[in-house]
Amino acid sequence: MDQSMSRQTVPGLLAAAKRPNAPAYIQGDTILSFADLDRLARQAATGLAALGIGKGDRVALWLPNVPAWPILYLACCHLGAIAVAVNTRFRAIEVADIVARSGAKMLACWPGFKQIDFLGILGEIDPAALSGLQSVIVFGETPQTTPRALERLTLVAYDKALDHAPLVNSAASPDAPCNIFTTSGTTKAPKFVLHRQGAIAAHAARVARAFGFTDGDTRGLLMLPFCGVYGFCQAMTNWAAGAPLTVMELFDVERANALIEKSRITYLLGSDEMYDKMLAANPGDIAFPSVRWAGYAGFNTSLLDIVERAEQRGLTMVGLYGMSEVQALYARQRLDAPAAERKEGGGALASPLAQVRIRDPETGKLLGHNQPGEIELSGPSLMAEYFHNEEATREALLPDGFIRTGDLGMTYADGRFAFLTRMGDVLRLAGFLVSPAEIENHIQNFPGIEASQVVAVARPDGVRAVAFVVLKPGASFDENALIAHCKAGLANYKVPAAVIPVEDFPRTPSANGAKIQRNKLREMAAARLN
Repeated sequence: MDQSMSRQTVPGLLAAAKRPNAPAYIQGDTILSFADLDRLARQAATGLAALGIGKGDRVALWLPNVPAWPILYLACCHLGAIAVAVNTRFRAIEVADIVARSGAKMLACWPGFKQIDFLGILGEIDPAALSGLQSVIVFGETPQTTPRALERLTLVAYDKALDHAPLVNSAASPDAPCNIFTTSGTTKAPKFVLHRQGAIAAHAARVARAFGFTDGDTRGLLMLPFCGVYGFCQAMTNWAAGAPLTVMELFDVERANALIEKSRITYLLGSDEMYDKMLAANPGDIAFPSVRWAGYAGFNTSLLDIVERAEQRGLTMVGLYGMSEVQALYARQRLDAPAAERKEGGGALASPLAQVRIRDPETGKLLGHNQPGEIELSGPSLMAEYFHNEEATREALLPDGFIRTGDLGMTYADGRFAFLTRMGDVLRLAGFLVSPAEIENHIQNFPGIEASQVVAVARPDGVRAVAFVVLKPGASFDENALIAHCKAGLANYKVPAAVIPVEDFPRTPSANGAKIQRNKLREMAAARLN
């Protein structure tokens, strides 16, 4: 039975809901059932086909969390087309790169969203980058004027695109490519991760079972963006279980807390920063009584105690693991595990067909349990390829069906694995692989330290760790005292050669929050030491 899941299509997954008239998408006064989503997606498919969209064509979705996102996505699946996720925070240079390299034939946007002139941004793009673009679907109120650079394009109101009879003969296929997610790169152009319908649908169904969403009482809140693999996988998994999903257009702390109470939400997915803000804004001893568990990704090193603080307020938080190449929600920690275990990224694999192994990055040998090395993964949620990038695909996908993740981690005898850090962030000190988090956690136990980041710098006397710290308000900085603190609790080779105070760490935006630019920190550290 589990093997057959990979032969499912994305539209078929949602159309198979046991209660087709039950609520699927809830946003304010908008309530769409599973049958509504299917009907509207088929209508949109007819509209997109009339605009020339067919098998293999790319459609860029530059939209916030509105019904148009899943409806247009499902329409693409019906046509055998590929939806390209575009972050609404992206601007001219980033959008130009994605549209040009993906060869998008159509783009959907909301011109007035958050008072941002999305069409104006498109108008700033070099026409050569938009040469393959033929039409734009406009959600919301159609603007009165169009930038001259876009006059050659066909602009169609979203409602007009839906004003068609539903598509009868769907071209959806398990083998059809359907999703392109962009990886977040800081030194290289983002890669385009391509997935097929069978992988998307099968992963959603398996995660729904593994996470207990199929118990008939699941109610989710989407606080994450559809455009990121994290939010996308939450939506697909929730719907695979036939459960209602309350959708936030954008994350807002007060609104999220109110919706949790109003809709009696049973689980949450988000980041450590989101939960920190939500707990602070909730005055009750038991923060969210209806929530059984909250999955999280850790982005902020100053929030290392978030799991313990949440537990004191009755909220069970668990670490997750995922990446665009194997989709989000690939693994989750046990709900009944101690906090120290639940804090780790990783956990038990969601699919019984998935596998994880650890390889020594220098010798190439596979490692046993509790030995850190590069994480390699396999399973039915694996990407098809990096779109139009054969070289990167060959480097990542191994002949036996595993993918190199670029992540440092280790496996445990009980079947779990732990994510430690990115391989590019690993410190090779005195011949040992060291996760920067180990040093960062120790530094953050020192009074007055709000957050820390540690990188490595090569010097004539060897590779040394260098720490950057953000101080708590009003705290003073004593580098010698902090280094002495490290010497007292860490092996000598882990002690930073220097500690540099900064107001904040350099960051780059991503769909789920800003990521720290460690490459920039390495440049700053090298300038300080050399």
